[in-house]
Amino acid sequence: MKTHPVFPIAQDESARRRFLKLMAASAALAGAGCGGPPGETIVPYVTMPEQGVPGLPMFYATAFVRNGLAHGVLVESNMGRPTKVEGNPDHPVSAGATDVFAQASILQLWDPDRSQAVFRGEEMATWGAFEAALQARRPRFERDGGAGLRILTGTVTSPTLAAQIAALRQRLPNLRWHAWDPLHDDGAAHAAQLAFGRPLDPVYPLDEARVVLALDADLFGTLPGSLAHARAFTAPRRLGDAPDANRLYVLEATPTLTGAYADARLARAPHEIEAALMRIAARLGVGADPGRGADATLDRWEAAVVKALDGARGAALVVAGPNVSPAGRALAYALTQRLNGPLAFIEPVERSPLDHGASIAALADDLRAGRVDTLLMLDANPAYDAPADLDFAALLQRVPLAAHLGPYRDETARAAGWHLPMAHCYEAWSDARAHDGTASIVQPLIAPLYGGRSAHEILALLDGAGTRNGHALVRATWGGEDAAWRDSLRRGSVAGSAARPVAVPGARPPGPMPLPAAPPLVALFAPDPAVDGGAFANNAWLQELPRPLTSLTWDNAALIGPATAQRLGLADGAVARLRVEGRTVDAPVLVVAGQAEGVVTLPLGYGRRAAGGVGEGVGFDAYRLRTRVALPALTVERTGRTHDLVVRQKEVDMQGRDPVHIRELARERPGQASMYPEREYKDYKWGMAIDLNACIGCAACTIACQAENNIPVVGKEEVARGRSMHWIRVDRYVAGPRTLFQPVPCMHCEHAPCEEVCPVGATMHDSEGLNVQVYNRCIGTRFCSNNCPYKVRRFNFLQYANQQVESLKALQNPEVTVRRRGVMEKCSYCLQRITRARIEAEKAGRRIRDGEMVTACQAVCPTRAIRFGDLNDPASDVVAAKASPLDYHLLEELNTRPRTSYLRRVLNPDPELE
Repeated sequence: MKTHPVFPIAQDESARRRFLKLMAASAALAGAGCGGPPGETIVPYVTMPEQGVPGLPMFYATAFVRNGLAHGVLVESNMGRPTKVEGNPDHPVSAGATDVFAQASILQLWDPDRSQAVFRGEEMATWGAFEAALQARRPRFERDGGAGLRILTGTVTSPTLAAQIAALRQRLPNLRWHAWDPLHDDGAAHAAQLAFGRPLDPVYPLDEARVVLALDADLFGTLPGSLAHARAFTAPRRLGDAPDANRLYVLEATPTLTGAYADARLARAPHEIEAALMRIAARLGVGADPGRGADATLDRWEAAVVKALDGARGAALVVAGPNVSPAGRALAYALTQRLNGPLAFIEPVERSPLDHGASIAALADDLRAGRVDTLLMLDANPAYDAPADLDFAALLQRVPLAAHLGPYRDETARAAGWHLPMAHCYEAWSDARAHDGTASIVQPLIAPLYGGRSAHEILALLDGAGTRNGHALVRATWGGEDAAWRDSLRRGSVAGSAARPVAVPGARPPGPMPLPAAPPLVALFAPDPAVDGGAFANNAWLQELPRPLTSLTWDNAALIGPATAQRLGLADGAVARLRVEGRTVDAPVLVVAGQAEGVVTLPLGYGRRAAGGVGEGVGFDAYRLRTRVALPALTVERTGRTHDLVVRQKEVDMQGRDPVHIRELARERPGQASMYPEREYKDYKWGMAIDLNACIGCAACTIACQAENNIPVVGKEEVARGRSMHWIRVDRYVAGPRTLFQPVPCMHCEHAPCEEVCPVGATMHDSEGLNVQVYNRCIGTRFCSNNCPYKVRRFNFLQYANQQVESLKALQNPEVTVRRRGVMEKCSYCLQRITRARIEAEKAGRRIRDGEMVTACQAVCPTRAIRFGDLNDPASDVVAAKASPLDYHLLEELNTRPRTSYLRRVLNPDPELE
């Protein structure tokens, strides 16, 4: 069985010995810290440190930084141990919500596979040895102005890091700064340059739009600001109050969360999407008409979109995504302006070079020509994810001193001469900006666990002057009074730092645009919904999370449409040989309804060769086919081999039972007689309502529940056996052209079938109506699971919970029991949070107020689709939701009377397309 640091049952003794040796050597050689508080004063979100009570959690506002952009978060600390991430309600972008990556970042902090020592080649070294090697080059830098010095970063929005590099470049004018992020949207700056003569960042205020056309643009998923976009667009649809308030049209090549939520969606290849944009724009008076397409369905769809956009002038928005050419995106800007749509622009938030493709190619040219003497790579992994035609790993061998700073000893770390462990963003001081320019101070909650350092400290070391203290560097950037500094730390964002919209001229429509060529088969590279571009490959929570639109876990697969698969003679799990410009990779195929025909989507981030025990050797490496050519032609050959793909939900047809109710307003719910005694709850009566009008299927609730409730990972083999442990799953159904999502936790039935069959009373009702599970009574008969019609009870077949790796034990929520093998577990409505809220209310001599008790799934939801509260409080939010005529119960005919109910999905279809 594969060795996994998160699955101790699968570890052999030699693997454990290697791990312990590495920890001991790291502590001895690198002076690794053992956690503990940071050296500087950190400021909690609400309660001052002197008011903290031992044993009670404290929350600190900080930022989780992904792909350079800040997500405002609150991190829960239990006795100095960060254990849970929540959204920061005071941050203007996150507004209390988070995504799956922010939730899983806490597991990354405690990951025992993180880099724990300085390496020189294959030998462990020390920070002192690296400093000496760098110091020896400083006289040369001073003589030639840093002519042979290069710095490579990812996307940088940090004002402090940008200022440090600017100061270095002023002192060493021949130094060159390069940037490479494999998921960077290079076309955005080019599009603005074409339209307005300078690079700008678009801001899409979806709350002001009545009609939105998204062209290969995943507004709710991969585009910057996705949390804010999802919240703004779904707001008028919550509780089904105004389903016709806005309408979303999506034309895309591969299924996305945005397409799944759309009122009208059509799958077409990228070249067809660009041609459709040109025709739509021409019919609305922008650009030249390239002529009608050969697709009658697309022609009808375009006509309906033109009518809708024209009728929504002043509130119409056209968004073109990264797979649309810069000229096409400039055309989208011009079209939105012609429609007087709510589109704003700000100065670029990014401070690093805006064209990452050109930047990494220029660096490769310098490496090839021998012009680079010293290369510092800060939190980048180009040996794995740089364009394949650059052969970056081989070029690193030509650099006398190539140093890599990163959280893992990854592919680049092994190819470089030096590797330096990097501190996690919850271990180091920094700053960063959100997509709208809002700045956050990144304050640490714990001293570096493994002696890592931040990029600020490495640049200060390179500079050789001034302080190397990260706190001092960031504090100097923001200046001002101490009170303002402390307020920024407490709030989690710098007041007034959001970028102001800039006045732009009318967008210049591009000149005549030739219709894009149409290769028989095109490769579309996309970030994986769970591991992103590869940075989260070693995160077991995300590996096991079913992908929202395929339900695939622990793997990636080449996504292909049904007709294309039939033409090529391929089926699910068939291994195909994919070829792009002479490069080949073998990949399993997954046939996906809703995938554009003639397009093969290749998820990035897998096939890692140096990711850690969880991520190495999982999936295929799509980067091996990815060059700087956008949307390359692809050939596919059958190999005759198969690969086992583990898909959690195989049946997506509702089979006439309609677990997700659509359109119809609720009928009067008839009373149903029952032999069960009726219960009366005089104190609290907890209940939940899930609004399917707001749910976008992002699965953030699943990861939040996992982090809050110490839910173990089981691994690919156990998932294949149907033994996933998630307490809340997100079911996916296909109804005609639409994809529907339904989060399913325990229903907490009033007439619970599970309670009647337990021989030891391990599952029972409490005084507030919760269906609780008494773990120390459970003897593992599994009768309750057999009798549960909702299949929401999970059985610990093996000792999944990790009790051997110390860092993962430190991750666990101390308020939740770690379950042992052989017991049943399930959603508890976050009973520990209810208890905490009750204690605080009783101390104040009052009842729990509505909104004080928030479940983990409710807190994380970016669209506020989940409502929870006291059903005995007539003014509560959940009572208002359940009073809606759209409210219904899942499998209502069984008369289990669940405490969890749903609000019907109310659609706003275009009558021209129905």
